[in-house]
Amino acid sequence: MTHIWVRSEARPHEARVGLTPQGAAKLMSAGYQVTVEESTQRSLPTADYAAAGCAIASEFSWVDAPQDAIIFGLKELPDDGTPLRHRHIMFGHAYKGQPSGKILLDRFKTGDGTLYDLEYLTDTDGRRVAAFGYWAGYAGAAVSLMCWLAQQNEQVAGPVKAYPSANHLLMELQQALVALGTRRPTALIIGALGRVGSGAADLCHAMGVATTKWDMAETASGGPFPQVLAHDIFLNCILARPGTPVFVPSSTKVAPRALSVVGDIACDPGSDFSPIKVYDRTTTWDAPALRVHDHPVLDVTAIDNLPSMLPTESSEDFAEQLLPHLMTLGQIDDGVWGRARVWFERATS
Repeated sequence: MTHIWVRSEARPHEARVGLTPQGAAKLMSAGYQVTVEESTQRSLPTADYAAAGCAIASEFSWVDAPQDAIIFGLKELPDDGTPLRHRHIMFGHAYKGQPSGKILLDRFKTGDGTLYDLEYLTDTDGRRVAAFGYWAGYAGAAVSLMCWLAQQNEQVAGPVKAYPSANHLLMELQQALVALGTRRPTALIIGALGRVGSGAADLCHAMGVATTKWDMAETASGGPFPQVLAHDIFLNCILARPGTPVFVPSSTKVAPRALSVVGDIACDPGSDFSPIKVYDRTTTWDAPALRVHDHPVLDVTAIDNLPSMLPTESSEDFAEQLLPHLMTLGQIDDGVWGRARVWFERATS
């Protein structure tokens, strides 16, 4: 019997989960064993999993889970250096040269465990089978707009929070824009045809932000891209990879520009291939804006768990995409899981 162990997230503000109670019930009906840890911050109540028939375990008890359990989480594990002996499903952020990624992979090698990275679950055409992209784009555009709004009051954006729904977020933003008067920013989205870009565009449209949408055709020249500087807000919605053009070079800080907010929604400053060269670290919920230049002002926002601002909607969306593939975990070395394992073996060989 395949045993899926849904762990609690250790990261502050991480309220998402990759399996809903309804999905867990379907897995158990198909013969899977499902254990769900208690959580002090998960947006979906533990009681709903218990009602669906899941076994309930104490928070962070996955370290003592049976050896054959597949540990399923989303974000990073506690950084305590302990060897990892289980098979883990999670976002590892470990295959693009990230310094923290090497440490994580070394823990897997020491413990003889395996990482099935959610970013590398792909179909035969190389497309990801499940992603939080839409809600990352939606929330990332919202935070970028918050940064711009703060600048209009000669401030740096303050802490952000989770919202019960997208409507609650939209209402708060609309109130802030109305208080400002008729002034509205312009935005340029790169990667506008993808999931992330679509979410960002929808938020901008809802807020009346005039938006230029670029994708592969508009960036095929490889740059430079002076049009970026002509917009108030720039939203990067493509993943860093070899060959990615530089959209915001370091010279942007001192260049003549309208640009005052960079929303790096893809958020991978540690990658050698990052297309945003004006910052070197992610931002946080408590401090969402990193001011990288004062005159003229330039803020970068790059929060790497943006969909957790809308945890219920993003969890339900992601879980629905992933469930058909969780149903194949009984053949974990085939299909999407086999392809993900190949990435891990390459990275650790």
